[in-house]
Amino acid sequence: MLKLAARTARAKPSAIMVIADTAKQLKAEGKDVVNFSIGVPNFLPGEHVYQAVRDWTQHDSGGYSTNRGIPALLDAITAHFAQSGLPGYKRENVTVGIGAKQVLYNLAEALLDEGDEIVFPAPYWTSYVDIADILGARATILPCPPAQHYKLTPAQLDRALASDPKVFLFNNPSNPTGMVYSRDEVAALAEVLVKHPNTWIIADDIYNRLIFDGIGYHNFVQFKPELRTRTFIMDSLSKTYGMPGWRMGMVAGPEAGVKALVTLNSNHITCLPEVVSQAAIAALTGSQAVPTAKCGDFSRRRDDVVRALEAIPGVRCPRPQGAFYAFPDISVAFGKSHKGRKIADDLDLCKALLDEKFVAMVPGSAFGEPRSLRISYTCAPAQLKKGLERIQQFFAELA
Repeated sequence: MLKLAARTARAKPSAIMVIADTAKQLKAEGKDVVNFSIGVPNFLPGEHVYQAVRDWTQHDSGGYSTNRGIPALLDAITAHFAQSGLPGYKRENVTVGIGAKQVLYNLAEALLDEGDEIVFPAPYWTSYVDIADILGARATILPCPPAQHYKLTPAQLDRALASDPKVFLFNNPSNPTGMVYSRDEVAALAEVLVKHPNTWIIADDIYNRLIFDGIGYHNFVQFKPELRTRTFIMDSLSKTYGMPGWRMGMVAGPEAGVKALVTLNSNHITCLPEVVSQAAIAALTGSQAVPTAKCGDFSRRRDDVVRALEAIPGVRCPRPQGAFYAFPDISVAFGKSHKGRKIADDLDLCKALLDEKFVAMVPGSAFGEPRSLRISYTCAPAQLKKGLERIQQFFAELA
């Protein structure tokens, strides 16, 4: 009998995309759906990005690019990291991928053999577990509950690294919680990391330009430069520049490790399309007015979301300070009913909200925290207001 590879049985569809697709289907049926499920920024890049593409089409060769990325793009990436407080990376320290997810997959393939251990905090982005499962790695998850503002403590990290796991994966600002680690918190974790030299570090920092309240972006290598030799820092155009569909991810890291990613690119994707490369150069080196303005806009929307959630008795929402997500603890609803419909857990709650109020959200269990759910608040202000009011109505109707 013909059989597929065993890893295909371990591969699961993205929980986020399943809900987003359901919301799209309901909308196509004429339902007035408010979609808080998918993490798209819902704005477009500046006009200079499109102009750069138009100009490039006048002399398109139609050929392949390079496995690593064209030199002008590599220079734009190293300058981008330097502007983020991470100077010193050269062309040989960076490469690109078809979105940050493909970069992360390549990193996992380059660093993890079957049975190796990868450690990361929960709540986590859903694909962390999925990628580990596909590759046959062992995921050790470190619970960070609402009571500790969904943040990893140095003591937790120290205990987890005592067994010398192959990889530690860290996301700041966080998807799904929107939490941002302060300067002191990142410095304290860096102190722990230098004590455990046998573990690679992946810093998933793709929301680093979407930080509120003056906290600023901080990375381990800023505090402990010796970590640079084993730290890979991921970034992307998707969230900062409103370009998720352009599929351009990037990574900076030690030369030998990045060279392995380039080799994997040569087997996986060959290269980033040159049209995307030209758009990326324009985004990274041109006017930053659009992302700067959107960061301020998301900060104000965050305030509206938190205010609405705090008005619901029993709902707790640690205040997000980055990205464009809120992750409220909605466990007060468990054991109650909505119009005779029992709400046993986060899955029941999200399904009832979609069925009864046409509000689409992702249950927290998809992110390793079943007491919560994720709200992506990037939709238009009128839609945001409508969705928040429907959530408030739903909770008011619980019995």
